[in-house]
Amino acid sequence: MNKPIASLTKTTLGLLLAAAVISCNNPAGKTASKTGSDSTATAATDGSIVYVNSDSLLANYTYFKDMQTKLQEKAKKTQEELQAKGNAFQREVADYQKNAATMTADQRKSTEERLARKQEELGKFNQNANQSFANDEAQEQEKLYNKVSDFLKAHAKEKGYKFVLTYSKGNPGVLFADERLEITKEVVEGLNAAYKKEEKK
Repeated sequence: MNKPIASLTKTTLGLLLAAAVISCNNPAGKTASKTGSDSTATAATDGSIVYVNSDSLLANYTYFKDMQTKLQEKAKKTQEELQAKGNAFQREVADYQKNAATMTADQRKSTEERLARKQEELGKFNQNANQSFANDEAQEQEKLYNKVSDFLKAHAKEKGYKFVLTYSKGNPGVLFADERLEITKEVVEGLNAAYKKEEKK
């Protein structure tokens, strides 16, 4: 149950931002006369190609931190419940082993069958708990994806960015990024402001 939530979601967000290549303010035909290399060079120098550091974004995005806390609390609660059930089962097994010599054959058979059923139930509970956690985590990641993606689309349109790339030390899809093109701070501020408004509703 103790999954590396942060690293898993960092990978997901990295893929998200890499996929969120945005060209909102590029009217058809506006750059058609330029060659591919000329267009790229111009876009890079005029700031219409920018990037977000996904590590910094996750470290400072309040919604992500709240999401992480919620998932960790659910994982801890489920782990504690599973541990309690496992301990209770182990006590029953130990009790049976202690008293087996004084039991009749029918009592031993009945107790062993009951313990076998409990062991199977415990295994199913563990499996269902893990599946439930995985589903919750997937839903939370989808919410994160939508929040960041929707914000970036609107922000890029407002600022005139044609491409928003992502950079992460752990998963560098970009080998070099000029710091002057980084917009992580403004994206984090915008996301946090939007999340704060949501919480007040």
